[in-house]
Amino acid sequence: MATTKDLSKFNNLVQLMQYFSDEKVCLEHLKQWRWKDGAYCPHCGCRKVYAFTDGKRYKCSDCRKQFTAKVGSIFENTKIPLQKWFVAIYLISSHKKGISSLQLAKDLGITQKNAWFLLHRLRHASNTAAFNSPLSNTVEADETYIGGKEKNKHKSKKTEGTQGRSTLTKTPVLAVVERKGFVKAVASNSVDGRAIGQFITNNVVLGSNLMTDEYRIYQSVKWLYKHNFVKHGDGQYVDGNCHTNTIEGFFSLLKRGIVGIYHFVSAKHLNNYLNEFTFRYNSKDFSEESRFNLLLSATDNKRLTYQTLIANNNG
Repeated sequence: MATTKDLSKFNNLVQLMQYFSDEKVCLEHLKQWRWKDGAYCPHCGCRKVYAFTDGKRYKCSDCRKQFTAKVGSIFENTKIPLQKWFVAIYLISSHKKGISSLQLAKDLGITQKNAWFLLHRLRHASNTAAFNSPLSNTVEADETYIGGKEKNKHKSKKTEGTQGRSTLTKTPVLAVVERKGFVKAVASNSVDGRAIGQFITNNVVLGSNLMTDEYRIYQSVKWLYKHNFVKHGDGQYVDGNCHTNTIEGFFSLLKRGIVGIYHFVSAKHLNNYLNEFTFRYNSKDFSEESRFNLLLSATDNKRLTYQTLIANNNG
């Protein structure tokens, strides 16, 4: 009798590749995480399905369509083997600052264009419902600005008045983090009281302890939370339990990843990158295997087509 591979434990890339040694093993693992409650038809949702003897295909008893475990996921119609997809999932979820499409293309032996598209599909999937619960207890809120530095531009292409909180050439990012908890971040079209207020109230339980800096826009929600702030302008960074060091640490990691790994992130795709960085931050205490399987399970119903990705309204 053939022995079954133990796919439940791996702590590094070498072990992962040993476990997922061929397409059949990868497909079996995908089935386990997509169909925890049994196989179902991705076309109509019917749970009465028949398995073919090849162990790959199924047929729905209702709509009569054939399918595999890839259909309805980000792996549908992919020409890239699942083993390479699994390596990419491991790398993007485990590398603290991410991995560039150029490096991934070299590692997997695929084109840079395919690697870029693959990474964006994984970023799209990483916006998982596992971290959707509103934050509570003590929460820090802050904003930052992502964009090219004027000092790196040719004199003829520099824009005046882009220092500080200017949005002329930079995109605002709003974020909240629960201490010893999760972070949420989103690119915003503006940084005003309305935008900040809506973002915070949508993501933080009313009445929580809210820590910010002295920026006046945070005054818009002060009556909804136990609001305290530090005066960065006066050189104050900690006042008892009040500080924004946690969220600033996340922003530091985000910016180091963008500058060091990706070099440039367009406003169009910024939210996809924020999905990636928040996923890694929120799963930082997970085991390698748990983080991998969480992202794998999030690939269900998250298919992103190339045309959607490059459309003007994406991001």
